[in-house]
Amino acid sequence: MMIVDSQVHIWSADTPERPWPARHEPHRPQPITAQDLLREMDAAGVNACVLVPPSWEGERNDVCLAAAQKYPKRFAVMGRLDVDAPESRAKIATWRKQRGMLGLRFTMHRPFLRPVLTEGRIDWLWPEAEKAGVPVMTLALHSDMHLIDRVAERHPRLKLTIDHLGLTTGKGAEAFQHLDNVLALAKRPNVAVKVSCLPHYATDAYPFRSLQPYIRRVYDAFGPKRMFWGSDLSRLPCSYRQGLTYLSEEIPWLPAGDKEWILGRGLCEWLGWKR
Repeated sequence: MMIVDSQVHIWSADTPERPWPARHEPHRPQPITAQDLLREMDAAGVNACVLVPPSWEGERNDVCLAAAQKYPKRFAVMGRLDVDAPESRAKIATWRKQRGMLGLRFTMHRPFLRPVLTEGRIDWLWPEAEKAGVPVMTLALHSDMHLIDRVAERHPRLKLTIDHLGLTTGKGAEAFQHLDNVLALAKRPNVAVKVSCLPHYATDAYPFRSLQPYIRRVYDAFGPKRMFWGSDLSRLPCSYRQGLTYLSEEIPWLPAGDKEWILGRGLCEWLGWKR
């Protein structure tokens, strides 16, 4: 079975030559490099990863693209873009022509990022991405899922993926209390979800059985072809291998055929990653 992780951050250090913007702290004090990640993948049995440039580096994709271009069978990128920059509009039509680039990813859950969505500053992008066939991943608050629903309805050929099931804060029942807002999007065939970073929100240790009722609700709503496993490795409270096997080996009701879709096939088909 091909195992493809839907989200991992790699990054470089904050240096005078390559400074970070003043935003927030990284998930880990030491960067995860492409070589670090390859070692982790080989040990965990992960074939490939979608690289997501982290927000603390700003709107840049250079580190992830370099890794994807060096290891095209192991990495591809969902890149960042500054929607407020005038020059960004001209980039969408050729976005996927960058070697190693699959699409776009936006974080719109923090107070300084949320207005991009709520004030409509990103509205110009949706029709452009739809026209160009550029899939979009986004992390938005549960309370803003109605705005994502509106985008999905107005742009039915635009493939949208909700990162981390829209989880942003809390643990256990507190974190998942508004999951219904995400499940309501299942009626849109152009919306998928990432069952990524979930151990970070669990109240128990591996194999994180407290997560299974929520995973079952997502499975029942979206089905296996529109839910994509992901680790968000830099935030895992367990080993990379355990961040995979809690879902691949510890859920007795999940059919083997559906695991193939959830653990990699569905993601690659959704994003058009022809590995």
